[in-house]
Amino acid sequence: MDHLTRLTTTEGRNPVSEGLDQLTTLEVLRVMNDEDHRVPDAVARQLPAIAAIVEAAVAGLSAGGRLIYAGAGTSGRLGVLDAAECPPTFSTHPTMVVGLIAGGQQAMFQAVEGAEDDQERGAEEINALHPGLHDVVVGLAASGRTPWVIGAVRAAKQAGAHTASVCCNHDALISDEVDLPVEIDAGPEVLTGSTRLKAGTAQKLVLNMISTATMVGLGKTYGNLMVDVSPSNEKLRQRAVSIVVSATGCTRDQAVIALHEADGHAKTAIVMILLDMTAAQARERLTTSGGAVRAAVDEDHPHN
Repeated sequence: MDHLTRLTTTEGRNPVSEGLDQLTTLEVLRVMNDEDHRVPDAVARQLPAIAAIVEAAVAGLSAGGRLIYAGAGTSGRLGVLDAAECPPTFSTHPTMVVGLIAGGQQAMFQAVEGAEDDQERGAEEINALHPGLHDVVVGLAASGRTPWVIGAVRAAKQAGAHTASVCCNHDALISDEVDLPVEIDAGPEVLTGSTRLKAGTAQKLVLNMISTATMVGLGKTYGNLMVDVSPSNEKLRQRAVSIVVSATGCTRDQAVIALHEADGHAKTAIVMILLDMTAAQARERLTTSGGAVRAAVDEDHPHN
């Protein structure tokens, strides 16, 4: 028996794809697609554990803390991507959701050999952020044993931060290091050991859940509308107009006028229209409601 079959899930050989180099192009794609279907079910089995991370993040960020991802390789890149997409989507400050990758910024674009093996460096990079009681640090490691990530979560825990992990093996080393572990086992990869495939997809799905559900909990949505969008380009400005129209039932012209008076802030424009008030009054209303549109308008519009 090949020794790889005795290794962890992320390093094991997949019997379905053993003849991968002998398949037609369509057959290769079919095998990949069939295996990819396993990922959502594997994620579903971990929803309670993922929910625990989200609830910790909502509580921490509400108190002024941060959501910090720390990963290496594909896992690290996915964390940086998720963090980078929060400011334009939810108007978060760039320091609210942070992505750290072993090897630094260069590692986003090319492999930095040996970076993921440096446990002390992982601790140093987390400590440079001065983690505290309200921070939630999520270690991302497909294998669940990456030294740089282990060092990062250990340092975060020692500093008093809440710690979590997302990996793709059962009984992973990192799970013993954190408060809130998530283990997603979608089976071995189609290409043995290439964790940018199913493991990467699983981690991307989980990161989507963590950041989006956290922002919902922070009042950055109204229904399923991303009302805290930052209208930083023409596409997003038009999206802000559409969001105001969808949230209020007003015309596009009314939405454009309200957004202009609200300095492009969709939440303010929505409250202005729904409660028939000025931008200043809407801002004050949002301040007292903690920035949540629903809390701002429900008192007067209980069926919104």
